[in-house]
Amino acid sequence: MHLVGFIWLQFVLCAALIGVAGYQLSRYGDAIAQRTGLSGSWIGLALLATVTSLPELATGITSVTVANAPNLAVGDALGSCVVNLVFLVVIDFFFRKEPVWHRASQGHVLAAAFGVVMLGFTLVSLLMSQAKPSQGMVVAASATQMGFGLTTPVLLALYLVAMRTVFAYERDHAALETVELDAALPALRAAVIRFAVAACVVAGAGIWLPFVATDLANAMGWNKSFVGSLFVALATSMPELAVTLSALRMGALDMAIGNLLGSNLFNVAIIAVDDMFYRPAALLASASPLHAVTAGSAITMTGLAMVGLFFKPTGRIMRAISWISLGLVAMYLLNTYVFFLHGE
Repeated sequence: MHLVGFIWLQFVLCAALIGVAGYQLSRYGDAIAQRTGLSGSWIGLALLATVTSLPELATGITSVTVANAPNLAVGDALGSCVVNLVFLVVIDFFFRKEPVWHRASQGHVLAAAFGVVMLGFTLVSLLMSQAKPSQGMVVAASATQMGFGLTTPVLLALYLVAMRTVFAYERDHAALETVELDAALPALRAAVIRFAVAACVVAGAGIWLPFVATDLANAMGWNKSFVGSLFVALATSMPELAVTLSALRMGALDMAIGNLLGSNLFNVAIIAVDDMFYRPAALLASASPLHAVTAGSAITMTGLAMVGLFFKPTGRIMRAISWISLGLVAMYLLNTYVFFLHGE
């Protein structure tokens, strides 16, 4: 009992560090955006998303090397995508002025669309990797010779194309806007240094967090699939939640949404990185086909988010959240229910 209490104490400490540093990340990320003329959406998509996704990267590499647990790596990456999309519901609930979908920039549709492409390709690759040995001999041989599956270079290329395309879009549209600098903003150099310090704190606490979460889950007796795809995914996504809520409190809505959608792009790319570190075979070939449910859920939820960003509904259900957010919650609960029943 004392051991469980100590683990909970570590978990709370990690969460506190992430919460405080997450606010600083949002604050100085907004300052960098204004000083450089870049949009809040791009800062959230590139800088914040990369920093807050470092726990998923560390967990994935550790899972496929030290722990030899490919299911944990794939489950954490895809599960984090689902969790990040649920955080959009949190934004919608706390943004009381109007439904978040009505206020958000329509440019987020581009990042979401690339998310669907990358998740869809991952889902197809996962299903194809489950083919019979006689049908997958060529793919398996290629994976053994190169040290990774054929999916890896395609995912990395898609990620780079997504970043380049979204950057070009945000640059062209930001040029049309007139931005008045706040006199109280720190200088660019000071903002970058403080951002880097806060990023180190978030990364350090975030990397520590999944190990604490795994210890806690084992102490509580939860099954491995539930731990990998849901509990550890939720733990590694806490930096995204902290930064998102901090950005929302500052009024930087597009930065908050860009952070979540950008994190999803990075999370899918992490599967490719994990594959390069996993030596026995192609990573997706060693993963459970049950992860296809998480990938499919993430695709459906991203599609719902795209509908909300494009259609911009104005109404709320029981004055709480929009019907888009309700659909996101329903898909998350369905995914959780499937893993709770069929997880190993």
